[in-house]
Amino acid sequence: MIIVLKKDTQKKQIDYIMKKISELGLKPLYLPGTEKTVIGAIGDERVLRSLNLESLPSVEKVVPILKPYKAVSREFKAEDTVIEVEGEKIGSKDFTMVVGPCAIESKQQLLEIALKLKKLGVKFLRGGAYKPRTSPYSFTGLEEKGLKILKEVKEKTGLITVTELMDTRDFKLVSEHTDIIQIGSRNMQNFKLLKEVGQSKKPVILKRGFAATIEEFLLAAEYIVSEGNPNVILCERGIRTFETATRNTFDINAIPLLKELTHLPIIGDPSHGCGKRSLIIPLTKAIVAAGADGAIIEAHTSPEKALSDGDQQLNIEEFSKLMNEVQPLIELTR
Repeated sequence: MIIVLKKDTQKKQIDYIMKKISELGLKPLYLPGTEKTVIGAIGDERVLRSLNLESLPSVEKVVPILKPYKAVSREFKAEDTVIEVEGEKIGSKDFTMVVGPCAIESKQQLLEIALKLKKLGVKFLRGGAYKPRTSPYSFTGLEEKGLKILKEVKEKTGLITVTELMDTRDFKLVSEHTDIIQIGSRNMQNFKLLKEVGQSKKPVILKRGFAATIEEFLLAAEYIVSEGNPNVILCERGIRTFETATRNTFDINAIPLLKELTHLPIIGDPSHGCGKRSLIIPLTKAIVAAGADGAIIEAHTSPEKALSDGDQQLNIEEFSKLMNEVQPLIELTR
């Protein structure tokens, strides 16, 4: 349920409504906006009837939310959410490029990639310190050593960093070493992990599970936002289908559909979406054309020597080509 407030409602009236909602066991969410200020009530809204909220002088109207996901829905908030990280905005008119190697392999490797990407205009650097792998014998990341490398590279380059969190026990360590936490496809329904990042204000990139429906994806985001963290960026990264010619089937439908259903920013991951280097540039163009707010792309100075997922990483020259080909489309669609 959302409670739309009248203009010039005083803080003490807002606090009164928030307190009453809490006393009934629901979670209040305060959402100031440029046009309207609303309070959301998350939980069994039937108990709110006893408050007769519409009779309060500060309340313009009370609107039930019909979707199973509440706080992330367009019904709850019509305006796009814009997430600001160190002055850079995600979800605004800018198209955000998050780029870097699949895994952090060494300080020299990450620094070399980061410096080259920065020259090409990239502002967000991704790199995995903890790598979930299907086989336990594959490279599973440098873990804490990798996080320290990521932080050192940020200090040298100024790039905003993104890395994956897989376990609630690592939350404090990971959040101290990166600017944005990524929740990967395999952990989209790790509800303890979602609640843990929800209790912080750390920006989160939440990837769609490879067998998740759109509704399940949005409900996973709801776990984070309902805990009090509004800084969630959704990431479409392909789903598993009967098709085996590509690693996943990239669901381009999901991008405009999510734009209709939720106010959260949406980015696309062409690297995991197809798993084939040759398809990343055309898929990125499709992501831009579909209205996404950004893309997360794997790039490496020597993909053929990469310790993980070399087939889906662009080399720096290929990424430069991608930037040149995608930029006119970004300008056309913004």
